[in-house]
Amino acid sequence: MATYNLDVTKEHCPMTFVKTKIELNKLQKGDVLNVRVTEGEPLENIPKSAVEQGFTVLSVEPTEVQGIYSIRIEK
Repeated sequence: MATYNLDVTKEHCPMTFVKTKIELNKLQKGDVLNVRVTEGEPLENIPKSAVEQGFTVLSVEPTEVQGIYSIRIEK
């Protein structure tokens, strides 16, 4: 199992999930992608969309930077 990181804090919906899905599709089963997002639509939509696409959301937690969150998604 490997862990990868993706920062989409400078992106806007729907590109936040488009870029997340592209990275998730590159992973092997059991790999984890840590996605850094801003609060609002990306924080709401990425976990929901990931589950709808068959991925497992392991956690959604605030980071050390106010307004930025980390979403851990397993393939």
